[in-house]
Amino acid sequence: MNGGNHYGDSVTQTGGMGNVGINKNQGPVDPQAAFREMIQAIQVLRGQVSAEDRRVIDDSLGTISAGGDVDPGTLRLALSAIGGVATVVGEVGAPVVAAIQRVLALIGGA
Repeated sequence: MNGGNHYGDSVTQTGGMGNVGINKNQGPVDPQAAFREMIQAIQVLRGQVSAEDRRVIDDSLGTISAGGDVDPGTLRLALSAIGGVATVVGEVGAPVVAAIQRVLALIGGA
């Protein structure tokens, strides 16, 4: 599971007219909150992957954890490395991929 967090669309429709769309549940809009959520998702994923993948995550997490002291290009490379691991492992990595995409959108693509 993803620690009780919900990722993806949430649709509630009540009777009557005026139903106009979907309520998108895309996580925090505060970059710091999104960053913390992403780190938490990465730490959960870390416990579910091989030793080789953990090394990639650990190396990249060190860069990511430096926060604002990291060059945007270096940050993007670290996020890409973790995103690659998350993509390769499949469904278990989906929350990490979503969290990385959210952070990148909020910080302007790094």
